[in-house]
Amino acid sequence: MARRKSRSQKFSGRFRKKRTCRFCEDPKLVIDYKNVELLKKYMSERGKIVARRISGNCSKHQRMVARAIKRARYLALVPYTVDIYRSPGTSDRRPR
Repeated sequence: MARRKSRSQKFSGRFRKKRTCRFCEDPKLVIDYKNVELLKKYMSERGKIVARRISGNCSKHQRMVARAIKRARYLALVPYTVDIYRSPGTSDRRPR
């Protein structure tokens, strides 16, 4: 019978460096709803707000980024969603 690998053997080569918050490192970097280029870095291609574990922000700055994105959406600086291009002849309905 084959021996099972222990937990430490399974994950030994997969250690990743923890991302640090950009806003904590550089205090001059300000989160503002008018800075659309900065906010787009924290949005997916569909227009969703990127999760904290992916963006690498601390919880304080992630809340501030989310609030700024929501304000920018309300003022139409950033779209709520992005329309996906559909080829002609396709419909939104599911086949029966």
